[in-house]
Amino acid sequence: MKDLEIILENKIGSLALLGETLGKNKISLEGGGVFEKGDHSIAHFLVEEPERAKEALLQAGINVSRINNVVIQKLRQDVPGQLGMFCRRLADAGVNILTQYSDHSNHLIIVADNYEKAKQVSDEWMTEW
Repeated sequence: MKDLEIILENKIGSLALLGETLGKNKISLEGGGVFEKGDHSIAHFLVEEPERAKEALLQAGINVSRINNVVIQKLRQDVPGQLGMFCRRLADAGVNILTQYSDHSNHLIIVADNYEKAKQVSDEWMTEW
């Protein structure tokens, strides 16, 4: 799985076009969100086939600015503070979180400035929890 960072015009129908385009191309969104930033919105979506998704979106006139590696982390829902504890581990390891959201299976999705280091922290976290 990879994260697509997409720049959308902040206007009626932009997200509909994105969803329709991916749907017509049989590309499923596994998680993500859209965040308004003035006249544009920044979308982050988790997909299994990022290159195919990017090509389909580009053909529809939608700008995919980056394809990002992601850390997919399961947090324990029965333990309050898991998000803070996990993010603190990343921070203490010198990893900056660029984007965070959840997938459809309630996994934490992280795009980090240092994927390898973030993945190492995540792997260590999994052995402890």
